[in-house]
Amino acid sequence: MAKENSGSPKHHQLETKRKRLTWILGVSGLCILFYVLGAWQTTTAPINTTEAYTRVSCNDNASPASDSKPLNPSTSTLSSAVLDFDSHHQIQINNTDSVQRFPPCDMAFSEYTPCQDPNRGRKFDRKMLKYRERHCPKKEELLHCLIPAPPKYKTPFKWPQSRDYAWYDNIPHKELSIEKAIQNWIQVEGERFRFPGGGTMFPHGADKYIDDISQLIPLTSGNIRTAIDTGCGVASWGAYLLKRDIVAMSFAPRDTHEAQVQFALERGVPAMIGIMASQRLPYPSRAFDMAHCSRCLIPWYQYDGLYLMEVDRVLRPGGYWILSGPPIRWKRYWKGWERTQEDLKQEQNAIENIAKRLCWKKVIERNDLAIWQKPINHIECIKSRRIYKTPHICKADNPDASWYRDMEACITPLPEVSSPDEVAGGALEKWPQRAFAVPPRITSGSIPGITAEKFREDNELWAVRMKNYKRIIGDPLPGGRYRNVMDMNANLGGFAAAMMKFPVWVMNVVPANSNQDTLGLIYERGLIGTYHDWCEAFSTYPRTYDLIHASGLFSIYQDRCDIADILMEMDRILRPEGTIIFRDTVEVLVKIKSITDGMRWKSQIMDHESGPFNPEKIIFAVKTYWTGEATQNQH
Repeated sequence: MAKENSGSPKHHQLETKRKRLTWILGVSGLCILFYVLGAWQTTTAPINTTEAYTRVSCNDNASPASDSKPLNPSTSTLSSAVLDFDSHHQIQINNTDSVQRFPPCDMAFSEYTPCQDPNRGRKFDRKMLKYRERHCPKKEELLHCLIPAPPKYKTPFKWPQSRDYAWYDNIPHKELSIEKAIQNWIQVEGERFRFPGGGTMFPHGADKYIDDISQLIPLTSGNIRTAIDTGCGVASWGAYLLKRDIVAMSFAPRDTHEAQVQFALERGVPAMIGIMASQRLPYPSRAFDMAHCSRCLIPWYQYDGLYLMEVDRVLRPGGYWILSGPPIRWKRYWKGWERTQEDLKQEQNAIENIAKRLCWKKVIERNDLAIWQKPINHIECIKSRRIYKTPHICKADNPDASWYRDMEACITPLPEVSSPDEVAGGALEKWPQRAFAVPPRITSGSIPGITAEKFREDNELWAVRMKNYKRIIGDPLPGGRYRNVMDMNANLGGFAAAMMKFPVWVMNVVPANSNQDTLGLIYERGLIGTYHDWCEAFSTYPRTYDLIHASGLFSIYQDRCDIADILMEMDRILRPEGTIIFRDTVEVLVKIKSITDGMRWKSQIMDHESGPFNPEKIIFAVKTYWTGEATQNQH
């Protein structure tokens, strides 16, 4: 029998396959080895690059400190920087020639409010106090410098201590402590102010005053959540409502009572510069559960009841209006008010008549307080038009439109109902369930494109994003480092709702020219906010917010106005060492960073929560601590 031929074709084929398999395994093994080595190399300590920013002590000649804390090293970033969210004193930026630097403004602009500038206001009509409304500078009048903090500026007290104390050096005005000494608005104690909680009509304290109100209407049942305080002083009424889970939007003009709104915000209490004059308040209809005036000096009886009609517009169905001070209890106080009995009696009769024509019901008048209630719908009110011919029901008008809209002498119509017991526009859940319940404006379909499902998805989205923010910022977020927070493009209010777990309040801003008007549903959630056009300055003092959030804002505004002007406004209202969070496309954020690098900010571009392939990115920035130089009269 012949032997098997070892050189047969089958044998060679097996040998070739064996060699090919060995080669493939060898190459694969090397690839895996080099991948592991590369991954190990990139996760070891990063190469120490020269930082653009250094931390220094209050002494300019001091050596850089070494206590700055980096962000979580696992965070994916597109540009390297080291951020520190803790409060210190002070930080400066090293000079480089590649970035355009914005110079500091003169110290005379330290409390500059561009759209409520007293010098500009004097040029306008004094009728109906129009000169105290918003009058913004023209483009050629805009400042292109950074508003300086006072020379000895200090980090404000944390909440709740800030409710009662503020540093004198941050708001160096003693006028109110002298003018309102008897009424216990504010007192000077060494280097700080103390706020005893008093007011013109509650010299024994806002807490006791609110207890008196609580005996007349249900403040603690959860039905009353949002309030508005017209002519708020230093906002003690709003400050003491907070512990009762009621959040008040307090406003007052920039007038002879120097810096009253600035004091309110320094205390960590929501407030805006504003006035009842000729234009609607910048809030939607049916926004507030309660409105309040404590000797606010608003002439309710004038202009055919125009101002009470504006209160009626912003009050929710079933909402309360509380009045204390002239003319209430005029028989006791008329001498102290330096007015005649006949004059005060006529004023009260006029207010009572206007309230009746608005279909309000007078709940009670006891001691210094009088309270009226708006009806829950307009079924009976429409019938009463046969008796009261004026004011008529407004027609062909968007009741929520209020940005630079004149007030109208008519009753804002309520949504139609099918029975006298039905709440117009829909009933609300009690607080705190109200925050995450689907708002009636969504269930009714009155906001195109927004459904209950989208609302729930938005809440889930912001829960994830807030978890990421908390991971990056760390302990300062829950630890009270921030108090006054602003969301510049609030959408459905998801950011503010996700912040409820922290000791903060959020000013939800809905751009006045948004495609979707969502501010009404934000109020239905029990949150507060305002309309605003970010091509103009916001109605607040400098250094009044600790954290500013801007999601998608600059994609909206980059073709409407100069984004550098918006960034300068953000710098004006942000406190030294405050934090800014931007969310936008990478192209927009790179443009933003190229500007803010010259504004004494430290910033870092980071990937989206979902990873580097998402085109949306995030910037975390910190405004560094610096102050203006003391003028001769400040030494």
